Parts: sequence; C-alpha cells; structure tokens
Amino acid sequence: MRSVPRHVACVMDGNGRWARMRSLPRTAGHRAAETTVIETIEAARTSGVEWLSLYAFSTENWNRPGSEVDYLMRLVRRVVRKHAPLLLARGIRCRFLGAADPRIPRGLAQDFSDLTTLTAENQEMTLTVAFDHGGRQDIVEAARSLIRSGTPADEVTEQLFAAHLPFPDTPDVDLAIRTSGEQRISNFMLWQVAYAEWVFPDVLWPDFRGPDFRACLHTYRSRDRRFGGVPPQTIGDPS
Repeated sequence: MRSVPRHVACVMDGNGRWARMRSLPRTAGHRAAETTVIETIEAARTSGVEWLSLYAFSTENWNRPGSEVDYLMRLVRRVVRKHAPLLLARGIRCRFLGAADPRIPRGLAQDFSDLTTLTAENQEMTLTVAFDHGGRQDIVEAARSLIRSGTPADEVTEQLFAAHLPFPDTPDVDLAIRTSGEQRISNFMLWQVAYAEWVFPDVLWPDFRGPDFRACLHTYRSRDRRFGGVPPQTIGDPS
C-alpha cells in the first residue's frame, strides 16, 4: 500500500455546530471554514497527495433556508476569486464536480469555469470541489450516457461504466475524511469511495488544521487494505 494516499476526499462537516457552540449564526461557521479549506489544500499538497476532493455543496443542500444558500453562493464566489492566484502559483489544477443546477448564480458558474481554465495545465495536485454534487445523480447520468451510446447490456463492465462518470480520469478515493464525528457518506462520490478507508475525527471542520489532516494520513498508513481479500500469509490456511 502507498504510504501516502493518492486520492483523499473530505466531507467538510460541522460548520453549523461550530457556530451554534459560540452562539453565532450558521453563516459564521461557513465563513470560519475558509481558513480550514486553504490549510487542508496546502497540507495535502505538501504531504504528496495527488488528488484532493472537497464536498462543498450537495444537491440536498438546496433544501436549506434560502438566506443560508444565498450566503454560501456569495462566500464561495469570494473564496474562489481571492485564492485563485495562490492555487495557480501552487501548481494546483482545479475542477468542479456538479455545478450544473440553473439556480447557481451565473457569475459564480463563470468563476468556476474561469478557475478551471486558468489552472488546467497545473500538475502538482488536482483539487476537485464537489459543488451541487450528488453521488446517485452521477451514477444515473452515467447510466443514461451508456444508454444513449447504444452499448448492449451484456457489454457493460465496471470499467466501461466508470468511463461514463464525470471526470472519468479521477482515481478511486483511498482515504475519506468526515469531520465532526458524524459517520455518514451523505451521497458523496458513491462510486469512487467504494473501497475507501474512512476516518471520522471529532474535530469540527472550522477547527480542522494541517496537523489534523496529517493525523488522518497516519491513521491511513496503519490500515490493512485488503479489498475483500485476506493477508497473503493466510492464503491456503484452513478456513
């Protein structure tokens, strides 16, 4: 097993609880999370992680109060514009998984497109921001794509199916981190996390820092990834 996971995915959970513990509005938790996002990106890059995926906004998050959704759209736009030069300078390629709902403000959608184009040639690390993302939706879209292509049912393989998912060059997730202690997948990259190692640190996302990220990498290194098999020394042993 690689000592450093090639692909790490983060469910950034706990902003609301962080704010509530301080008697602040939920928006304060989202605002405080900006520092965590930048520190996590840098910790991943300097640790040798090649692919980092961050769950920023799910298809289900549209059900939140309109005022919170509007704030998130403005905040994300500010963060994207503010940190675009840093991401470019660090050699990080940026992509946005989802981001197709017409409710996304036109200016934000354009900022996503501009950052994708700006960093397209970078090779230090690939950052995928899952925004307006749903794992089930991706799987349904892949199935529709296969049907439209006229592929016979008995010719569909896992490899062919994966090739019809968004960003098919994305490797499977090796390590998935969900902060705040909650232990749910929440419809995040369902196909890609099939064999991921999960870590659930209790720390809330706004308090998550580089040392916390590296602690998760250490936990990953202690795992024995078998992918449904058994350790080599036990092969042939009586059951």
